[in-house]
Amino acid sequence: MSDRFTPADARWMARALALARRALMATRPNPAVGCVLVKDGSVVGEGWHHKAGEPHAEVIALRAAGTSARGAHCYVTLEPCAHHGRTPPCADALIDAGVARVVAAMHDPNPRVAGAGLARLAAAGIGTACGLLEANAQALNPGFLKRMRTGLPYVRLKVGASLDGRTAMASGESHWITGAAARRDVHRLRALSGAVLTGVATVLADDPQLTARDIDFELVAGQPLRAIADPRLRTPAAARAVTAPGGAVLFACAPEHAATAALAGRGAEIVVLPAVHGRPAPRAMLEWLAGREVNDVLIEAGATLTGAFLAAGVVDEVVVYLAPRLLGDAARGIACLPGLTRLTDTVALEFADLRRIGADLRIIARPVPPGP
Repeated sequence: MSDRFTPADARWMARALALARRALMATRPNPAVGCVLVKDGSVVGEGWHHKAGEPHAEVIALRAAGTSARGAHCYVTLEPCAHHGRTPPCADALIDAGVARVVAAMHDPNPRVAGAGLARLAAAGIGTACGLLEANAQALNPGFLKRMRTGLPYVRLKVGASLDGRTAMASGESHWITGAAARRDVHRLRALSGAVLTGVATVLADDPQLTARDIDFELVAGQPLRAIADPRLRTPAAARAVTAPGGAVLFACAPEHAATAALAGRGAEIVVLPAVHGRPAPRAMLEWLAGREVNDVLIEAGATLTGAFLAAGVVDEVVVYLAPRLLGDAARGIACLPGLTRLTDTVALEFADLRRIGADLRIIARPVPPGP
């Protein structure tokens, strides 16, 4: 630990991080943030950001503290904002309340903040420090951080597969390879995501809803945007992914007018993107979603679209639910990756987490950055 921070500082920041985790599914497109106000060794106020457009964590904690906030130390998981967005600047609220010190876990990568919040506090004579439990804070909001830093959302690629790496029988039958517990965990991933993306082949074969279900929606910001990569608009207007509440967008390359009218009549948004190998480019789809303030994208698709995203190098995390069964070599594989002839050409991953979910295993792996 840095000499700037004491064990007590770490304790209170850990409490702020725990508060922030309560809102992981609720604040999009905003980050999840927690705040604790401490005075004379005791908590006088605490809170977390509940929903975009509502008061930030610092304001909630200040309201709870009342006049006890004067002279208190503030522990917050993200640098207080210094700009007028959906709410007024939190830095100003902390200054007006008379806090003595502000400790932030990390700087806000939003260009409208980016150090300005802590600078404003310091200019007002308030002690500031940043970097306490920073890695823990970054892990809370990977999508927000990536979108602010790169202009692209964080991409999770979900796969349900057999022990021999097959996602469906040769006939296309796949319900259900994995068990009920794994499927519930997928709904949690959907609730964490701003958008769920699939391909038209999956829509035609399975007619998925792509909605988050069996979730406490008091803790969720609403259904994710449903997105379909559909170059020639073959998605039926009555498809459940189109008609379910929450909105749908179809990424097309050469839309046919009649299909456009039918889908638009059901409320779908048609986005025409340039074709790459006959399909919308993965990066172009992600850039469009980032423009809609989507922080996290969950891909649930067949081998073709899965392979396209892996080959494009835009996947941040692969989540594989591995069932204890064998489907055989005639069954369908996870990803279509043509042209791989040497091990050095393959997509290298490193394991980040492995745990049992019901009868299945859940493996989280992340692409290995290319070497020099």
